[in-house]
Amino acid sequence: MSTGPGADSAPAPTTHDSPPGPPGGTRRSSMFSSLKIRNYRLFFAGQVVSNVGTWMQRIAQDWLVLSLTGSATAVGITTALQFLPMLLFGLYGGVLVDRLPKRRILLFTQVAMGATGIVLALLTLSGRVEVWHVYVAAFAVGLATVLDNPARQSFVSEMVGPDQLQNAVSLNSANFQSARLVGPAVAGLMITGVGTGWAFLANGLSFVAPIAGLLLMRGRELHAVQRAPRGKGQLREGLHYVAGRPDLIWPIVLVGFIGTFGFNFPVYLTAFADDVFHAGAGSYSLFNTLMAVGSLVGALLAARRGTSRMRVLIAAAVAFGLVELAAAAAPTLWLFALFMVPIGMFGMTVNVTANTTIQMGTDPAMRGRVMALYMMVFLGGSPVGAPIAGWITDAYGVRAGLAAGGAVSALAAAVIGLFLARVGGLRLAVGWRHGHPTLRFVPKERRKELAPVA
Repeated sequence: MSTGPGADSAPAPTTHDSPPGPPGGTRRSSMFSSLKIRNYRLFFAGQVVSNVGTWMQRIAQDWLVLSLTGSATAVGITTALQFLPMLLFGLYGGVLVDRLPKRRILLFTQVAMGATGIVLALLTLSGRVEVWHVYVAAFAVGLATVLDNPARQSFVSEMVGPDQLQNAVSLNSANFQSARLVGPAVAGLMITGVGTGWAFLANGLSFVAPIAGLLLMRGRELHAVQRAPRGKGQLREGLHYVAGRPDLIWPIVLVGFIGTFGFNFPVYLTAFADDVFHAGAGSYSLFNTLMAVGSLVGALLAARRGTSRMRVLIAAAVAFGLVELAAAAAPTLWLFALFMVPIGMFGMTVNVTANTTIQMGTDPAMRGRVMALYMMVFLGGSPVGAPIAGWITDAYGVRAGLAAGGAVSALAAAVIGLFLARVGGLRLAVGWRHGHPTLRFVPKERRKELAPVA
């Protein structure tokens, strides 16, 4: 049943034990409750197929560039070209998403990305592919992502409504992480068995599934939202909107710190595999696989929670940084590998909770611009942070690099958490519940209630 325009625009009420913002209650939901909604079920099924194809293309694309050039730098250029459009045009993409119907935007982007994969497949299978073709394809996919990312993020709320938003966002993340486990393995088999061109073709054809899902949706069952009218200054309006909302700006800042300094795993994991443990590519694959498993667990646990709380975001971010610090000191390969599971779990909890918190607290007419800013900060941090992480690793060693990333992440989370508590008139309370110590934010006025009676 559709809701009226702006029905899910108001932030959820603040609770006594969380900093200000849009956290919900403690309600738990079924882990797969949002799949009961037909439109979301179609969307989810299409993404299952498409995400596997996307991971296949990532692996095949890097392998093809390396085969054509023999240069790791060329592989890095390909990756940079795919992320560059989001850095340059991401906010403008958010403006367009707020103006236009999101389902139509997604149909356009899925067709564009599917066509790119098919063209690259034809060039590769015909033997005419050159490295500049791959560069152009990567940049074209990046341009489509400028619209696809904010449209896909904000379209979730139109399919499921505010009550099921966290569950749906969490299942999307679980979907992506599952594909991260399957896609590279399938790509490896196809590359060695029949060649990279067929992997590109499989990715191009995989977009038939999400396109079909979008076309089969029932428009009357979508939750109606008010679209922004065409006008001047809408980009500036979106930035001012976020700047005036501490409950939005600080989660974005926190994700920016963690994405920039804590998520540089391609730098850290390759160095640990080769330079620290001298174990080669097999251990690098093991580290990534275990992190993907942890991320999948984190996404499913977030889906089961059903609501978003600011204190969960802060606690998960602090835990993420502390586990990175512990992993940096791990003396053996197997102990380091085991740390990848909680790192993936807490990292995914941060991502899902921040995503849901921001969406729930944003007016639907602004959601495209706000989510574009969120994705730009989250994805744009790696090109900035990776060179810094690489310099620290080269100068002081990879253990120092990983420890620095964990320390910055934990410190940023702690400072932002204390700031939000102060803004909300809260204080940290230490207590004992069910035989376990607890830490909670409570209103400062409650000091009198907790004082012993004379």
